[in-house]
Amino acid sequence: MASTVGTAQGTTDTTTRTAPTAAPGRRVRHRWSAGDKRRLRTGLLFVSPWIVGVCVFVLYPLIYSVVISLTRYSGMLSPTFVGLQNYVSAFTDPLTRTAAGNTVFYACLAVPIGLVVAVVLALCMNRNVREVAVYRAALYIPSLVPAFALAFVFAVFVNPTFGLISRVLSAVGFQRVDLLQDPTTAKVVIVIMAQLGAGNAALIFLAGLRNIPKTIYEAARVDGASPFRQFTAITLPLLSPAILFNLITGISGALQVFTEAYVLTNGTGNPDNGTLFYMMYLYKNAFSYASLGYASALAVLLFLVGMVLAVVVYWLSRRFVNYDVSAG
Repeated sequence: MASTVGTAQGTTDTTTRTAPTAAPGRRVRHRWSAGDKRRLRTGLLFVSPWIVGVCVFVLYPLIYSVVISLTRYSGMLSPTFVGLQNYVSAFTDPLTRTAAGNTVFYACLAVPIGLVVAVVLALCMNRNVREVAVYRAALYIPSLVPAFALAFVFAVFVNPTFGLISRVLSAVGFQRVDLLQDPTTAKVVIVIMAQLGAGNAALIFLAGLRNIPKTIYEAARVDGASPFRQFTAITLPLLSPAILFNLITGISGALQVFTEAYVLTNGTGNPDNGTLFYMMYLYKNAFSYASLGYASALAVLLFLVGMVLAVVVYWLSRRFVNYDVSAG
């Protein structure tokens, strides 16, 4: 009997010792089955157009730009390696500083104003009226108009001779002014023109508004919250993810402003380089001055600045972005 028990115990001990267990601190390696491999191949096949597109139209141009930025290259002759000379020139070039300053001025005005305009448009689109579909279409259609077409229209509006703004000023007794002949007012005109494209951001805000449960507003009204209090304590906190998205895209678009200024000033950036934005100066170096190496260095610097700003905004967003609807 004792022998039998001992044998059984020994068998149990042996089985326990030989069972496959993971060592502490080590991860068990997953074994791919035939079905897993088949699903992986199918998934890669479906996403392959996106992968090829990213490699061809994003990664390759980015890597090529970094390589060219280290050379003196006109686009015709073979590139000549100059090291970091293009980057040194970018930091010492007064026109680069002017273009960067104009772009920062534009971004500091256009981005926050654009967010406010988009939120107001979204609130208007969210009204519970019979003609709301017509209002939504009317508010969104301007964002579908190409930027160069809007620039041509605004050029007519601000024309000092026959423009609508000049006619209105003359009708109320003011002197006609050319808004595009002053560096500051010219940038303000471009900032105002950018707000016609707020329909895209407004649609995103509208989706966020529609996602907020109405029961939260009903509870707030029962507690005696005013409409303004409901907006500041419920709407804005629960719209914060959409605000973050539109803020990132708005900063990216503001850093790349080009078409409006190019059309309004015929590509000159006047008056006094007041509308010479960073992308316009980059374009001039690449295609007017045949300095592709220097233009590539400017592009790389713009990419790095955009990445840094995105990281900073995402880091700061941890303090104000609320993803939990129940926490509103």
